Amino acid sequence: MRIKGKGTPDADAPWHEIVPGLWMGGHVYRDAAGVRMRAVVGVEFDTVLSLYRLDGHGPGAGVEHHCVEVPDGPLVPEQIEAVCGMADIAAADVRDGRRVLVRCHSGYNRSGLVVVQSLINLGYTTEDAIFLVRYRRSKWALNNPLFVDYLTSGLDVARLLTGLGALDG
Repeated sequence: MRIKGKGTPDADAPWHEIVPGLWMGGHVYRDAAGVRMRAVVGVEFDTVLSLYRLDGHGPGAGVEHHCVEVPDGPLVPEQIEAVCGMADIAAADVRDGRRVLVRCHSGYNRSGLVVVQSLINLGYTTEDAIFLVRYRRSKWALNNPLFVDYLTSGLDVARLLTGLGALDG
């Protein structure tokens, strides 16, 4: 499940480097001629973190791969916790000098959520991290306002608040 952006174009490359060692991408992009292409990961990265899965999109053999599918919409506490876990992996691997790709379908929202939290874990402010993602990946990155709210509130707070809704049922 993903948010259908109003006229949101595909990215212009399969992935972009946000800070040294930390890349953000998707499973599709448009080449220079405007043709929609599959973004297939080979062995360009040491670690690939996928928040969306499509068969045939890699990564190649020997690449560490973590996959946690989450929707591009409201998250439950367990999904926010999984996002935090993915961000912890990404930040630790970047600190260790590994090349990390975080990806989702289009490479805008779910991957943006993890990349921003990874940057926060690496010492960036939330505002700077959001700016970097939008500047380096696309102005369309993090077009899901709920994910921006999660990040500006803090994912720990967002996890607790989303859990309160479960108590009402």
